[in-house]
Amino acid sequence: MCLAIPARIVELLPGDACRVDLGGVRKEISLALVDGAAVGDYVIVHVGYALSKLDQDEAEQTLALFAEAGLAGPAGPALAAASEEGAA
Repeated sequence: MCLAIPARIVELLPGDACRVDLGGVRKEISLALVDGAAVGDYVIVHVGYALSKLDQDEAEQTLALFAEAGLAGPAGPALAAASEEGAA
């Protein structure tokens, strides 16, 4: 099963890269698949790539559901796994 996670862009980096906040963990990811992303935007992240932009309300609702399911934050298994995948 694959899981894509909402993350907020906190810094644009050279090339097609950025730094995102994934439940308190900051990771560098690729923006190669997403046009026009800016600091403050939410993106869906899977294996180190932003797949699409997401509006803030939808991102916050999804993150709240993850928290309700016990999957939010650096200690949550889904976010921890995604953070490790993005570090590769």
